[in-house]
Amino acid sequence: MEKPVKTYKFRFSPMMIAVFCIGIVLCAVCFALTSWQFVEFVIGVRGDISSVWEWIKYILLYFVSVFLSLLLIAMLIRSRYIITERRLITQFGIIFSKYEIKKIRSVCLVSGTKKLNVYFDDFKSRFITIVVKEEWYDDFIKTLTSINEKIEFDFTDPENNDRKKKK
Repeated sequence: MEKPVKTYKFRFSPMMIAVFCIGIVLCAVCFALTSWQFVEFVIGVRGDISSVWEWIKYILLYFVSVFLSLLLIAMLIRSRYIITERRLITQFGIIFSKYEIKKIRSVCLVSGTKKLNVYFDDFKSRFITIVVKEEWYDDFIKTLTSINEKIEFDFTDPENNDRKKKK
């Protein structure tokens, strides 16, 4: 694994944080309901204790609720952008995407959305959107351009369709 030059935490909107929290709470509720039904199953109130399908059902319900809650927690805690000497890595929990910094053509600040778009050489329309704190934009761009000096920076105003470039 390459050593990170700089790491930037993903900035979730309050709505997305609420969605993650609701998902985690629903997983906890699923776990609790499964436990309650499992106790009833074991003491003989619900179902036949010798049924293999019942045992598989409870194992799967426990597995799914634990797996989904861990996935949501990981996405909430470990979502970030990592810049190494050669790559820009996006990490969302356990999901990684890697992009070669030498293939980055330009970085564009879209003022209407207040997000950075990173455009690549390999396809004209291929880009990723970077969502970090606004205070980190300059540092993020400087870090990228220190590794690849050919990266251009521009910003757009979607209302006026103005596009201004800086090198």
